[in-house]
Amino acid sequence: MFPEEKLRNEVATIRFIGDQSTIPVPMIIHSGGKREGPLELAPFLIMEYIDHHANMIDVLKTHGRPLDERVSINQEINQTDLETLYRGMANVILSMSNLSQPKIGSLCQIDDFTWEVASKPLSLHMNELVRLGTLPQSKLPTTTFDTASSYSEALAELNISHLISQRNDAIESADDFRRKFVARFLFRRLIRDATLKAQWIRSESDHGPFPLWCDDFRPANVLVDANLNITGVVDWEFTYTAPVEFTYAPPWWLILERPEYWRAGFHDWAAEYQKKLDIFFRMMIDCEEEAIRQGQLAPESQRLSNAMRRSWESGDFWIMYAVRNNFAFDSIFWTKIDARFFGKMSDGINICDIWKEIHGKACEYEA
Repeated sequence: MFPEEKLRNEVATIRFIGDQSTIPVPMIIHSGGKREGPLELAPFLIMEYIDHHANMIDVLKTHGRPLDERVSINQEINQTDLETLYRGMANVILSMSNLSQPKIGSLCQIDDFTWEVASKPLSLHMNELVRLGTLPQSKLPTTTFDTASSYSEALAELNISHLISQRNDAIESADDFRRKFVARFLFRRLIRDATLKAQWIRSESDHGPFPLWCDDFRPANVLVDANLNITGVVDWEFTYTAPVEFTYAPPWWLILERPEYWRAGFHDWAAEYQKKLDIFFRMMIDCEEEAIRQGQLAPESQRLSNAMRRSWESGDFWIMYAVRNNFAFDSIFWTKIDARFFGKMSDGINICDIWKEIHGKACEYEA
């Protein structure tokens, strides 16, 4: 939805990563806006070809399934192969966590060796709200952010704006609208209430630094050689500096399928995810130990494995996932977030009716 802006951000990001880290990214040969193209059709980006044996998702997924089915991880994949792939991904995540800036937003290249956060964060979430959620572009943030709190509140406001702007066929009934309304105002309360906010946004990290975050970093955008070592990472659009809590949440793609699409529900998804998460944690610790030996990582303060474990065990993982995925927000809020902060529901109550118990409290608080 924002082709010129997206391209500028991606070019600056790729060059920044190539200059500041060992993450293998393609060399940019040339890029330009719509008016710079020979036929003025669209913004363009010409990059070097990265030699590779396969796309990582082709190694991880179950083969032989119908093309119209969503991908799922191959449960029969060789354990050694899985560890190799996870270790490679953990290395990239660890490297990205050390690429930080003092503000939240998109990178701009100042000169050959200087980059800074100079424009609003352009996330995949924001793009999809405009593309699919009929959100007016004027409702998106227009500035950078100095704190994780201010950015989180801006995302909460986007959720409310989306509910107002979404076409009517997204609402099933009057009760469905009220339920969605209450969820969004309660979520905003998690940010505005200092006591609640302190449970998931740490005061020491609220003012940064803010590590680089890519909404679209996943196995589908990672190239590997015949030995399953990463040869390239591509598709860096929708990359920006973000609250460290985003990085602290372990990656959702370990079993390839998103929780909101898991047919057996969130509880079953979490059980399957936990099996792979334990393997990923071991690989992340291996990467951390190697980085410590090379003097690239502080022994304890920069370990991601501990922070990721806390995020998963505390439930912060679900907050970070919900705030970045608006179309999955409602089911995640009522299933994973509401009871943690606003009390357990009464015995026997249907999850679709939870909002009725706290509707008055939510409206009273906002008033």
